[in-house]
Amino acid sequence: MAAIRPVFYVSDGTGITAETVGHSLLTQFTGFSFVTDRMSFVDDVDKAHDAAARIRAAGERYQVRPIVISSCVDSDLGAILNESGALVLDVFAPFIGLLESELDATRHSRVGQAHGMVDFDTYHRRINAMNYALSHDDGIAVNYDEADVILVAVSRAGKTPTCIYLAMHYGIRAANYPLTDEDLEHDRLPPRLRPYRSKLFGLTIDPERLQQIRQERRPNSRYASAETCKREVAMAEKMFRAERIPTLSTTHTSIEEISSKVLGTLGLQREMF
Repeated sequence: MAAIRPVFYVSDGTGITAETVGHSLLTQFTGFSFVTDRMSFVDDVDKAHDAAARIRAAGERYQVRPIVISSCVDSDLGAILNESGALVLDVFAPFIGLLESELDATRHSRVGQAHGMVDFDTYHRRINAMNYALSHDDGIAVNYDEADVILVAVSRAGKTPTCIYLAMHYGIRAANYPLTDEDLEHDRLPPRLRPYRSKLFGLTIDPERLQQIRQERRPNSRYASAETCKREVAMAEKMFRAERIPTLSTTHTSIEEISSKVLGTLGLQREMF
């Protein structure tokens, strides 16, 4: 059984930076079950003390030292987090000294300062992309004229989280299409996808991993059976090969890596927000 380790992403802002960095780090380690929690807008002493108390309680509950990935810029808040007894990793610490030396300047640690640098065109593009991803999730809407990319896969192969990540971090209008039993009866693309062939990217997954995921969602159902998972994955991969759709396995691949591969393969050039 995988060892459980509580992990907290703590930030004086949204926590997206801390969570993105932390997730990238944790994916480098196997054999652990990381229980994660994002604490956003920890921007004063009282909130920092509350956060430290929650972190300390998690350590007592699991009888192990928690891990904290922090993007709080105020050193006083960081000191309070350190009192939790957790391993506290400051996202900015490895870079500040080098930048101060290179720029011959001292940083000014003001909470929320980064939010004053918002490019509102970029902000609105990201919000619109998020709305698009949510309204075109799992085949809810099938008019893909405005889509930048359409992820195609069997149910629970990682389509939705990847679409959300692409929207949130790159402003990409990502839709996803779940392959149904009817779709999988043929080696060819479903008719509604054929006009958008250049936007398609296929996701696949190891059948055993797919069964584990589906078992959590619908225990002991036909949907979660080993036979169903093997059949659907095999048929989807056969379709992707026949139609020459670029494909990537999500089994051991992080969302960041999947997103990067999608952008590179389809030639979508966007800077990360």
